[in-house]
Amino acid sequence: MNEQKLPFFVGYLPVPQSLKPFLIIVAVVAVAGAGSLGIVIGATQDDPGPGAFRYDYGTQRLTGVVERTPLPILHVTRGTDQVPAGRTIMLSNPGKNGAQNREPARTGQLVDVAGIILKRGDINMLQLRGGGNGMRAADGAAEVPMRVDLGWWKLAGEICDGKCLAGAMRPGRGLAHKACANLCIIGGVPPVFVSTRPVEGSAFLMIAGPGQSDMPSDLYNYVAQYISVEGQVTRHGDLLVFSVDPATIEVLP
Repeated sequence: MNEQKLPFFVGYLPVPQSLKPFLIIVAVVAVAGAGSLGIVIGATQDDPGPGAFRYDYGTQRLTGVVERTPLPILHVTRGTDQVPAGRTIMLSNPGKNGAQNREPARTGQLVDVAGIILKRGDINMLQLRGGGNGMRAADGAAEVPMRVDLGWWKLAGEICDGKCLAGAMRPGRGLAHKACANLCIIGGVPPVFVSTRPVEGSAFLMIAGPGQSDMPSDLYNYVAQYISVEGQVTRHGDLLVFSVDPATIEVLP
């Protein structure tokens, strides 16, 4: 009696001729299925938003006056087409680091800065270049714009780090981003409150503690959560600063 020989695949031997069509079909289906699944999963996710490093702007070279709120921000006095004079921008160093330890970064100092812009809506941040070319004292003098008191507000929203939110990561918010956001804030990256209700037309407010002190460490536990909090809002140029009272925080459903 003749027994039919069935093809059998052995990894270290050539593929049997009769199995090649089957293996090709399986490979094509697997690749197409994985690609289709990726498209379906991506299509069901929330839009991560328009924030991004604006490399298309090129290196931005600006002049402005520093103000500590308490972290340094820059009121631009000589700008570019992308960042014109009169804008107020937040500052950071490369990585998860703020610009608070830069030597010229003190209130009232006129500085020349260079770096890459991160932008999301009306929130702007300049990631400074490393070394002395990133920020250095400039000749001349300039005055810090007068602060405008906008009163006491109760806002609902989310605490984020301003760098990832502005485009270093997308979407740069939500519980999945909590650990990263806390590391950035601890490193001195300006924290930002994303409000569900715009204040004077802006939904992004830089966070400070009472009296514009450093953001209280108590707030780290509430980063990336939906909360309500009260505090004083002041306008610094075209940037709003929200000096929050930690005792008023409520976690919202």
